[in-house]
Amino acid sequence: MSDLSQIIKAYDVRGTVPDQWDEPVARAIGAAFTQFLAATGEPGDAVVIGHDMRQTSPGLAAAFATGVRAEGRTVIEIGLASTDMLYYASGALGLPGAMFTASHNPARYNGIKMCRTGARPIGQDSGLAEIRDRAQALLDKGEDAPTGEPARPAEQRDLRPEYAAHLRTLVDLSGIRPLKVVVDAGNGMGGHTVPSVLGDAVLPALPLTVVPLYFELDGNFPNHEANPLDPANLVDLQRAVVAHGADLGLAFDGDADRCFVVDERGEPVSPSAITALVAVRELAKHPGATVIHNPITSAAVPEIIREQGGEPVVARVGHSFIKAEMARTNAIFGGEHSAHYYFRDFWFADTGMLAAMHTLAALGEQELPLSELAARYERYVPSGEINSTVPDQAAKVAEVRAAYPDAEVEELDGLTLRFPDGAWFNLRASNTEPLLRLNVEAPSRQRMISLRDEVLDRVRR
Repeated sequence: MSDLSQIIKAYDVRGTVPDQWDEPVARAIGAAFTQFLAATGEPGDAVVIGHDMRQTSPGLAAAFATGVRAEGRTVIEIGLASTDMLYYASGALGLPGAMFTASHNPARYNGIKMCRTGARPIGQDSGLAEIRDRAQALLDKGEDAPTGEPARPAEQRDLRPEYAAHLRTLVDLSGIRPLKVVVDAGNGMGGHTVPSVLGDAVLPALPLTVVPLYFELDGNFPNHEANPLDPANLVDLQRAVVAHGADLGLAFDGDADRCFVVDERGEPVSPSAITALVAVRELAKHPGATVIHNPITSAAVPEIIREQGGEPVVARVGHSFIKAEMARTNAIFGGEHSAHYYFRDFWFADTGMLAAMHTLAALGEQELPLSELAARYERYVPSGEINSTVPDQAAKVAEVRAAYPDAEVEELDGLTLRFPDGAWFNLRASNTEPLLRLNVEAPSRQRMISLRDEVLDRVRR
């Protein structure tokens, strides 16, 4: 019997297939999702469903659709899609949706990101727990989906042209100076969407020369994992940028909702710098607006937002938390240390492609190389995220906190300790694995290394 508490976590479904979940479980979740929509009065009579290139994704998506249709709603299948394309479909069509993807996880994983009409997030506190309980009840009774006949046949639609056209209305790249950009899709969904948005597959050509890396869709990830947060997965992109004399490089994760940036030297540009860069551009259009960031972004981010006349607001890590806070504050933009970027003009949803377009526009509208442009937004030295396997995460966090009695304490998301010299670190538990994640930042590299090593010693002791 499947225990759905093992795969339905804070803001999505995620687990290994078929040992943790399979098509009957997907069917039950589809039925439960539709019951939840009916119980909460969600408008409309359809659900839009997309999936990534993993081998298990089409079957899981089809099973989920069976559960939806048996509960009386029709299905619009958009087929292969990036997660932000699913959000586009939910927003543009005014429908709830489900995206089948495990994002950056290895090939044996799969998952579901569900949203309400207008790409509104569904997380643990906004419906996901109820969906889990409803699906668990169906499975426990041996009714992974009701036995009724599906309401109507599914409809298939390719929304790539509309998705690409919408993004191009939000950032105009037609007038920038010519740029050469290497794009590493990691055999993920960026290989499906980049030619439509940045290339000339469906729209007029832009002043961009795109050098593709690993655009072939392959859920086995034969070249490297589609997780650009791991520096090892950026090596091929870094080499290619230098070899081709490119102006920059872009790396997308498996479902292409995150985008990492590499400058002309092959050096990574921190997601915090990209957050600040995009915030400056958005605040220029919307003076005084609110910008969301999480507790792990650089201290430079709220500093720069304030300098530009904006209002920085901090929110917990995770897309459902960020989106909810953006909607509450009507924020124009939000950025995370993990390279998730959220836009009010995109239904408060995250889209790596739009962040990439802002970066291209910022670079192409002036003559500086990206390394010099990005340096304006990088004021401190970050460690990057460091994971440690820890059986009892809560006890270890308490031990670390006790070791620094004079530090300023914040507990919005994990433990953040701040020191008088401007150094700080955040230690938080993973939502999905027995890990503690450490991020450190300091005014100097020496101070960062010293604090990083000191905290890691305590964590791993």
